Amino acid sequence: MTTSALPANSPAGTGGFPIAAPDMARNGGPADPPGLTDRLNGLDRLVHAGIGRLDQPVLDDAAALLNRAGQRLRLSGEHTVVTLAGGTGSGKSSLFNAICGLELSPTGMRRPMTSQAHACVWGLDGAGPLLDWLDVDKRHRYARASALDMERADSSLQGLVLIDLPDHDSIQAMHRAEVDRFVTIADLLVWVVDPQKYADAALHRNYIVPFARHTGVTLIVLNQVDRLTPHEIDDCVADLRRLLEAEGLADPRIVTTSAVAEDGTYGFRDVLVDTVAARRARTERLSADVDRVAERFTDYRFTAEPPTTVDDGRRTDLVQAFTDAAGAPAVAEAMESAYELRASDFVGWPVAAIVARLRSDPLRRMRLTELREELRNAFTGPIGAQQGDVDNALQNVTEGLSQELPTHWGRSVRTAARSHATEIPEALGESLKNALPTFNVVPRWWWLVKTWQYFLVLVAALSIVWIGFLVAYGLLGLGGDNPGLIGEAGLIPYVAVLVVCTFGMGWLTSSACRNLVALSSAKHGDKMEHHMRVGIERVAYEKVIGPIEDDLQVYARFRENVDVALGRS
Repeated sequence: MTTSALPANSPAGTGGFPIAAPDMARNGGPADPPGLTDRLNGLDRLVHAGIGRLDQPVLDDAAALLNRAGQRLRLSGEHTVVTLAGGTGSGKSSLFNAICGLELSPTGMRRPMTSQAHACVWGLDGAGPLLDWLDVDKRHRYARASALDMERADSSLQGLVLIDLPDHDSIQAMHRAEVDRFVTIADLLVWVVDPQKYADAALHRNYIVPFARHTGVTLIVLNQVDRLTPHEIDDCVADLRRLLEAEGLADPRIVTTSAVAEDGTYGFRDVLVDTVAARRARTERLSADVDRVAERFTDYRFTAEPPTTVDDGRRTDLVQAFTDAAGAPAVAEAMESAYELRASDFVGWPVAAIVARLRSDPLRRMRLTELREELRNAFTGPIGAQQGDVDNALQNVTEGLSQELPTHWGRSVRTAARSHATEIPEALGESLKNALPTFNVVPRWWWLVKTWQYFLVLVAALSIVWIGFLVAYGLLGLGGDNPGLIGEAGLIPYVAVLVVCTFGMGWLTSSACRNLVALSSAKHGDKMEHHMRVGIERVAYEKVIGPIEDDLQVYARFRENVDVALGRS
C-alpha cells in the first residue's frame, strides 16, 4: 500500500489534480437525486420572499447554505468528503494513518499534534478543485497511487477524501475555527471519541446537539477499545448511545475501532466503503442541512390556509373612507349648484336676470366660466384629502387581515398597505379633478330655450316701443293727420296684453326649465359622483389593495415553498 505527496509544482489552481468538469457537464444531466435541486430552489425562493420581512439571521443562514450547496454541487460528485474530528488524545490521527496505510498525520504524546487539516484522496480525477474549495494546504494533500490501488483492497475506497482535523478542544482558537469550518461542509461527519472522554461536554454542547438533525451523515467512532474488555466495550457503547439519543440523535450509528489492533479498523473501513460506493453522502449532507435551515422557516407561517385577496367588505369600506376623506359628496353637491347656476344663464328669463344685476348678489360675482379650473386647482396636492383620514382608512383595512397572518407577515401586510400612503391624498385629489365636467359643453335645448327667451324679450321690447308710439301719435297727436298703425290709440290695450303675455310666457318658460334643470342637475351630480368613485376605486386598488394582495400572494407562495424546502409534497 503506497501513498505519495502531491508535487509542489502542480498547475496553479488545481491543487495538483487535473481540473475535472462538473457532474452535470460530464454526465449530460443532473447528478443529484430527485428532490434536492427543487428543495434548494424552494429555499432560495424563501430567502427572496423573506427579505425585509423575516429575521435577518435566518435569511443569512439560508443564503450561506445556498451558496455552500451551489459550490459543492458544482464540484466532483465522484468524491465523498469524510472528516475525522475529535478531542485531544482521542486517537483520530492514528486512525487516519491506519486507514491510509502510512504515517501521514503526526501522532504523539504532545498535544495537539495536528495543527492543520490533512487530506488523503483515493482517485485523482476532479479532486483538485474540491480540495481547493475545502482550503486544504497543498503541503498536506496526499493521493493514493491509483495503479497500485487497483491491485489492492484500497480500490474499494475509490472516491474517498479522508481529512484529519485539529482537535476541537484545542487551546488554539485557529484550530477550533478549522474544525467549525469543516463540520459545516463535510459530506460525512466522523466524531472520534475515546472511552475516557466520550461524554465530553464541549463536544456534545458545541457539535452533537447543534447537528442532531444530521444523524444520517454522522458517525460516532469509539476508538481505543483495545484498552477495554468486551463487557466494558458493550457498556460504553450502550451508555454512549443513551447519551446521544437523549441529545436528539435518532438511532445514532456507532462503530468501535482500535488503531493498534490488527483488525481494529475493519468495521470503520466497511462503513467508509459503503459510503463511498453509494455516493449519496454529498446529497444526504446537503439534504440534512436544508432540513435544519428550512425548519426555521416554519415559525413564520400558520397551518391555516391564508387569504390571498382583500374581501369585498374591506374594499367597500376602504373606498367609502377614501371618498369621505376626499370630500367627494361635497364636491358633487357643489357641482350640482354650479350646474344650476350655469343653466340659469341660458334658460332663465333675461328680464329677471337684468333686475337681479341691479341688486348686489354675491353669487353673481362668481366667475362660473372659471369654476371648473378653480375646483381643479383645489385638488392639486395633499389638500385633496387629509392624511390623518387616509391613515385611519389604511389601519382599518389591514386590522383584520394582519390578525389572520403570522406576526412578521402581518407587519409586512401593514407595510404594503402604507407603501404609498403619502401619495394617496394627492392621487385622490387628482382623481376628483379628472372627474370634474367641462362647462364648455352645453345641452342643445339650453340654446333653444335661450333663443326663445331672447325672442320673447325682443317681442316685449318692440311692443313697449309700439305702445310709446301709440301714446305719442294717437293720444297726443304728434304724428299728424294720418299716422297709421302707430296712431291708433285703440290698439294700446291689445299691445299691452301682448306685452303682458310675452312677459308671462318668458316667466313660465323660465320656471318650467328650472324644474327640468333641477332634475338634470341631480342626475348630473349622481353621474359625476359615480365618476369620482370610479377614480377613487382605481386609486384604492393601485395604492392599497394591489400591494396588499401582492403581499398576501407572496405569503401563500412562501407557505408552499416551506413545504418544498422540507421535502414535502
